[in-house]
Amino acid sequence: MAELCYQARCSECSIKEGSMDAYAPEIERVMKRLYDSLGEKDRRRYAAVEATKLGHGGIEYVARLLGCDPKTIRQGQSELEGTDDLDSGRVRKRGAGGNG
Repeated sequence: MAELCYQARCSECSIKEGSMDAYAPEIERVMKRLYDSLGEKDRRRYAAVEATKLGHGGIEYVARLLGCDPKTIRQGQSELEGTDDLDSGRVRKRGAGGNG
């Protein structure tokens, strides 16, 4: 895969939120692919991180890009800003790798 540049491009190119920049189409494709591979909690948190990085207008842009509800992104932001442990349990069964 060609090396990806994770630089946002000019907002005049694709969105109308004012000064917020949009990601290049190839980056959007990779983001959607990753998002689709995640479970529900990780999707919510990933969308929240991306929206937070973009600042004003980020929630709406990421919601449209990933096809999720803006409320879901706000919930993910609340979870990440909270003090509760984010670890929601094991993904694999203990001992599945033969190590114990």
